[in-house]
Amino acid sequence: MRIDLDAEQQFVYKVTCTECVVRDRIKWATYRSGEDNGFMAAMDRWIFHLTEKHPDADAPCLKFLPEAQQRLQERRERRSAD
Repeated sequence: MRIDLDAEQQFVYKVTCTECVVRDRIKWATYRSGEDNGFMAAMDRWIFHLTEKHPDADAPCLKFLPEAQQRLQERRERRSAD
């Protein structure tokens, strides 16, 4: 994970997979700004990437999979209600 600052000096979170290439030799990554809890959004996306693409991975963050799934379900419910 890398944490940078954007043009407004707010945190930007970037998580990159060292194994997966998505296009033109570009590594899979998630990039989330600090607003609206960007860290959690980036970590959730990373957890889902690990479980889908690297099911045998042994990463400490995977213990938060149930919480990540709950947040995803809540986002889907909010979108369908709009």
